[in-house]
This record gives sequence, C-alpha cells and structure tokens, in this order.
Amino acid sequence: MKIRHSTIPVFIPEEACPNRCVFCNQYNIAGAECAPSIAEVISKVDAHLLTIPVDSNVEIGFFGGNFTGIPLEGQKVYLASVQPYIASGRVAGIRISTRPDYINNGILALLKQFHVTTIELGAQSLDEEVLKLAGRGHSVAQVHEAAHMVKEQGFNLGLQMMVGLPGDTAGKSIFTASEIIRLGADNTRIYPTLVIKNTDLEKLYHDGKYSPLTLEEAINRVADIVPLFTEAGVKILRMGLHPSEGFSDNTSLVAGPFHVAFGELVFSEIWRRIQSNMVFGNGKKNLLSLTVANGMRNAAIGHKAANKTLLLQNFRKVIYIESADMKGFEYHAHTD
Repeated sequence: MKIRHSTIPVFIPEEACPNRCVFCNQYNIAGAECAPSIAEVISKVDAHLLTIPVDSNVEIGFFGGNFTGIPLEGQKVYLASVQPYIASGRVAGIRISTRPDYINNGILALLKQFHVTTIELGAQSLDEEVLKLAGRGHSVAQVHEAAHMVKEQGFNLGLQMMVGLPGDTAGKSIFTASEIIRLGADNTRIYPTLVIKNTDLEKLYHDGKYSPLTLEEAINRVADIVPLFTEAGVKILRMGLHPSEGFSDNTSLVAGPFHVAFGELVFSEIWRRIQSNMVFGNGKKNLLSLTVANGMRNAAIGHKAANKTLLLQNFRKVIYIESADMKGFEYHAHTD
C-alpha cells in the first residue's frame, strides 16, 4: 500500500534574512507579518494532524526566511516545541528551508539532534550573474559547499530554483537544473519569478528594467526542465506557488506568470509535446489506447482535455490507462 506523505507548513517570514532579494516580500507570500509564537506553532500542528490520516508519513516544515540564521536559542525553541510529536510517532521528522550561506557543521549537528531530516536550500540559480542581479547575497560556490555538507551529514537535500529572474535565460535555467541534479538533490521546488508588491523587482518592473515571463513562457521553460529531474530521480515537490501558501490578499501580485494550476499546466505541456510527436500514418483510426505511469493519466489527457482532443483528430476514440510498469513520462501506444 502506498504511504501518504504530508508536510505541515509553519512559515517564519523573513526571519533572520541578512538582506532582501529583489523578488522577495515574505510577508505577502506567507500571509503573515511576524514570526509565529510557540503557541501558534502547536495550534497549527494540532489542527493539521486532525485532518491527516494516522498512517501517513508526516513532517513539520519550518519554511520562509532563513531558519538557520535565527539565533541558536531561537532555533532550539522552535525545534524543541515539536519534539513531543516526534516522540509519540505521529510526526516522522522535520524539514527546514534556509540559505546556503547559513550552513556549517555546528548548525548541522544541532539540526540532527532535533530530528531534522530534510534541509531545503534556496539556491534559486546556479549562475553567478543571476544571483548577483537577484540580490541573493551568496555565491554559486556557497551553494555547492552547503549542498555537499548537507549530503555528507546524511540529510535529505532539497535545492529550490526559480526561472525568469533578472538575467536568467532558458539556457541558464537548464544549467541550474543540471547542477541541482549533479549536486545530489533528493528533491526540488521550481518557482516562476513573480513581481510582488513592495519589492525591488516591482520598482524595476515599473521602471521598464524588468519584464516577467508570460505564463506561456514560464510553462514552456519549466516543461523543458521537469523531464531532467524526473529522469534523474529528483522529486519535484512544487511547481509555482500554491494558493494556500500564496498571497495574503489579491493585491499582492503586480505581474508575472501566476496560475493556481501551474504544475498541472506544465505536465499537460510535456504530454502535449509527447503526443504531438506520435506518428500514426494516414487516415482516421478507430481506437488509441495509451498506457502511462500511475498518477500520469490526467496530465496525459491534458488541461481541459486538450491533449486528448489533439489525438481525436486521428482516432475515433482515445482511452488512457495507468500502469505500475511505467515510470515518469514513459508510455505505450496501442492502436486498433
């Protein structure tokens, strides 16, 4: 039986960040104006656990800002507050997100002591120019060093990336994805760059010095990247911001390729490309049976059934079947 995985997100907006990146306003993104109290953390965890099946693999995630930049005592207080859930077996571990330049052996020893199992690093890009233009305040070398340390200490490694940052190109995005794979990431998140209110990027946008990707451009750019991660076995945890972790109000987004179903649109585009390249000969045939991996049926059919509609130009009937024998974007086509 497949084990369900759930992460209970606790957002700590802009806590301990040494500078603000051009794209970042964590207060709007996380929908919170200050770090949560311990009582609020416990209340949130309790509320989520009521909705999660007891046989699930549950993590508590401290997201947003720069967790390992918080003074050590503050980190300990947050981590200690959720230890009873781990001791009871209801929660399997903790994941945190942080900056690559705030990782060292002392920090990693502390995190291991408190049952942190996954560390997500906000790499965003592995191109030096893009990091500089984004105001990240760290180098590519620091991403490499932090990733190696995390893996060496036995943590699961997450490396987050963004597409469409100032100075970014399709080629640089593919390079970043390839480097994330090479560094041994276990998982990743892919975010298209959005122009958020009260950020430096908003000023650049209004001054005509930055143009965000269109939705179509963002979908295509991420669709170029996803198969690389899938082939390498790097789990994609998220594509685009989820509405529940998105904007605190509908005025926060100024511009950019936001869509509530961004990940669905990306998968649909990948399968559109696959099915567009299928060759069936001349004449309309009766039936196409397309077998795909478990969980891929809806993506193969396409957003609003667009991919199935494409195939119906060549077939009177198209059916999609899921199989555990397939993985990733593998498929088998049978015609009658």
